[in-house]
Amino acid sequence: MDQEQWAVRVPRRLGEDERQRLAREGLLDRSLRPRVDGETLLIPVVAELEGAERASFPARGSVPERARHELVGGIAIMLDDDPVAAAELLASRPSIHTVLLPVSEVEGEYRTRRFRLLAGEDTTRTTCIEYGKRFEIDLSEAYFSARLATERQRIVAQMGEGERVLDLFSGVGPFAISLAERASLVVAVDINPGAVRLLEQNIRLNSAVNVLAFLGDASRIRALLPWSFDRVVMNHPTGSLPFLPDAFALCRPGGSIHCYILQGAEGEALPEL
Repeated sequence: MDQEQWAVRVPRRLGEDERQRLAREGLLDRSLRPRVDGETLLIPVVAELEGAERASFPARGSVPERARHELVGGIAIMLDDDPVAAAELLASRPSIHTVLLPVSEVEGEYRTRRFRLLAGEDTTRTTCIEYGKRFEIDLSEAYFSARLATERQRIVAQMGEGERVLDLFSGVGPFAISLAERASLVVAVDINPGAVRLLEQNIRLNSAVNVLAFLGDASRIRALLPWSFDRVVMNHPTGSLPFLPDAFALCRPGGSIHCYILQGAEGEALPEL
């Protein structure tokens, strides 16, 4: 049930800063949810401030569900452009410091996305801890998905001790550093300089001395490597297939290739494989 209260109207882009200011000054009515009105945000306040207006607001208890989001370290990536829900999410989860909205798909040779701030600290950098491994991440510099954490552990469980592993599209190193736990050598390759800088930082953070970072095109790495590999990881869902000949050439007979691709229906990509 909506309730009427005094409200401050601000542009949506300034909404989170104003909400935090009102909260610091004890003027924010925390029992009510701010609401979007066109390109502005109405924030409920406890008194008739200068320029305030009367408006109706939903009570906080009337919308119990949490906004849809993906969590990467201390950053929540929301699926909907809803600064009110973003502010609520930020307030409800102390571990979250930033709420972002993607404004592009994963794009370009470097596989990056652009974001817009919805709430919290204006940053794309965070730290993600995954099964005891620590990863420094910058979502504007390199793609990262925490959703593959279980998949990475599934591969670790399959591995024999002392395997040689090639990670052809390593990003900041979640596969490479996770698999290094059982490998004798991991070669991690990426064409994105920002990703490789973070990869090298993560190698140091995790003391993964058996991981070698290479900046370069995966199609040219074959000529530079003197080894064959027991296992090849190809985590580039929109671009792995053209590199399969390189993966086969570098994988020893009887080895394993983990090739991740996007497909609309089950088995759709099998003819290309």
